Amino acid sequence: MSLSDLPGPVPDPAVVRGGSTTALAEPVDRVRALWITGVVLINVGINAAFFGPIQVLLGQQAAHFDEGQKEAILALVTGCGAAVSLVANPLFGAFSDRTTSRFGRRVPWVMVGAILGAVALVGLAGAPNVAVMTILWCLVQAGCNGAYAAITAAIPDRVPVPQRGTVGGLAAMGQTVGILIGAVIAAAVAGNFSAGYLVCAAALVAGVVLYLFKSDDQPLPARDRPPFSLAAFFRGFWVSPKRYPDFAWAWLTRLLVNIGNHMVTLYLLFFLSDAVHVKETEGIEPAVGVLILTGLYAVMVIVTSVIGGTLSDRMGKRKPLVIASSVIIAIASLILGFAPTWAGAITGALVLGIGFGAYLAVDFALITQVLPTAMDRGRDLGVINVANSLPQVVAPLIAFPFVTYWGGYVSLYVAAAVIGLLGAVFVVKIKSVV
Repeated sequence: MSLSDLPGPVPDPAVVRGGSTTALAEPVDRVRALWITGVVLINVGINAAFFGPIQVLLGQQAAHFDEGQKEAILALVTGCGAAVSLVANPLFGAFSDRTTSRFGRRVPWVMVGAILGAVALVGLAGAPNVAVMTILWCLVQAGCNGAYAAITAAIPDRVPVPQRGTVGGLAAMGQTVGILIGAVIAAAVAGNFSAGYLVCAAALVAGVVLYLFKSDDQPLPARDRPPFSLAAFFRGFWVSPKRYPDFAWAWLTRLLVNIGNHMVTLYLLFFLSDAVHVKETEGIEPAVGVLILTGLYAVMVIVTSVIGGTLSDRMGKRKPLVIASSVIIAIASLILGFAPTWAGAITGALVLGIGFGAYLAVDFALITQVLPTAMDRGRDLGVINVANSLPQVVAPLIAFPFVTYWGGYVSLYVAAAVIGLLGAVFVVKIKSVV
């Protein structure tokens, strides 16, 4: 069997000189349930640490500093944090690729990222002013993104292609559970944001413990690490679409689907208030309505991420399920646009969760099969993760004129559906994965 016959990306030429290096070889042995549990728990901890503050705690702290300027403060803090996340994920992924620690390539960065994030969260609990709050939230973003970049890269390092849909689905489930736990933490502290930050820090640390002791991360021998050049290091973050077209199409499809998804959820509170009139028709406060819809959406994401990933592995195919899930997401957008009722909103949330859960699992498995080299898995997955973060910036810019000038919520949700469907169309362009 030649190297080109192996599933997934071809190992680097450096791997095969003088024998195969385990850290860079394409994995063939299925990972055990304990290892998968460690990966899932890290995703739970990271997302609890992210979304507890984003959903509630940062807003409460902003109001604590200046009630009249809370919106501006929150925008400043979260905007700076989002900018850091765009850089931190690929950067820490690249650092982990080159790490030759005896504990492996990924474990040190999971640990460092978790410690940095937890310490910054503890600092946020006592931040004296907006400037310190902003700096500390940026450090939380850096730490959590560093840990996330490392654990994401650990999946193609350790999980064989026929198992990646299942593991990707369980990781996506962990992300969604973490978001829900973050919301629960924020609600449970009853306005005491300082206590909320401390609990989020504890959740982050607790989430990484099992993996740190049971990672079985393979060390990278120093002889197999390419010589360092600063110019080459930074040039490496540009993955040429001409040389790696499948990677480029995978990046673009993820960007488009995430933009569509963010456009759907961005103005949900105002949609329930101004289009559905949920308080007048159902006696439900719009904020409570958002919570209900988010819960229904999350439950469906948890269920379909696991089912979709497992089904993809059994079928041995990725693209049909990615396309189907993208179409389902688009249908959810159209339901919201053309059925602006409480029943329509519930149906749209359920359908959106079904589509996005399956998409998260299967598309992740697909992406791991188009990574250019084994040596740079962390860096390249970090570049892919920019397509997760960038829509947080892009979606509001696209959504605002639709809601304000170009037809309101109907046009917004139609545009979201079209953008998501473009993502489904471009998946066809990927040639190396079925």
